[in-house]
Amino acid sequence: MIGLILGTSEGRKILSLLNEFTSDIFVSTATEYGGELLKEYKYAYMNNKPLDLNDLISELREKGVKVLVDASHPYAVEVTKNVIKACNELNIEYIRYERPSCIEEFKSEDKVVEVKDYDELKLKLKDINGTILNTTGSRSLDKVLGMGLNNRIIYRVLPSVKVINECYDKNIDLADIIALKGPISYELNCAFIKDYEAEAMLLKDSGREGGTYEKIRACLDCGIYAFIIGRKKMDYNNINVFYNVNELVKYIKTIKNL
Repeated sequence: MIGLILGTSEGRKILSLLNEFTSDIFVSTATEYGGELLKEYKYAYMNNKPLDLNDLISELREKGVKVLVDASHPYAVEVTKNVIKACNELNIEYIRYERPSCIEEFKSEDKVVEVKDYDELKLKLKDINGTILNTTGSRSLDKVLGMGLNNRIIYRVLPSVKVINECYDKNIDLADIIALKGPISYELNCAFIKDYEAEAMLLKDSGREGGTYEKIRACLDCGIYAFIIGRKKMDYNNINVFYNVNELVKYIKTIKNL
């Protein structure tokens, strides 16, 4: 059986390609919403809630997974660490799908600033006096609020009841919320920047598939700063890492006794 940890749109593409020759797949996604997106695909088992290390080991052992594809989000570092530990524990072949970065081509731009964490981000934002568009997602709300900025901050988050309630519980004004599922177009990014008169945008390096290119391009063309929370480096020594879903699935087809 193949295990598949999902957290990106490419994960669904991988599942679709796997379905061309098998449905003997254990799929795991961290949310019910993620599970809803998978209804049209074929798989033997599906988990739609977060799993800690022990739960993951138990599930993989019970399902008899022989090879596992980790297509979790580039910023879900703890998920990846746990998946690697579980695979090592059970002697399961671990394969990583890593979404390609797209920020290298903007390295020469003065207004594209990559930071390693939110402490460094706070220092970089000290000269920004106007409105800031935060597109880092609802899981970063506490980190952004924790910086104690005096700026007006517009939060772009998923349009789910859970997330909106979370914003409400954190005393974020409804006028400062854009509830919209991404990725969104260059034009819409520009419109938000102009309508809110933003002076900077906060974003993650989520690759082209995650809308990062359109965000940065919009920031540059609108003359504002793009502050990027960089990815944490992972040690993938002796691990098969793929940056192309077709090549990944092609490799899986060569594995015997799945």
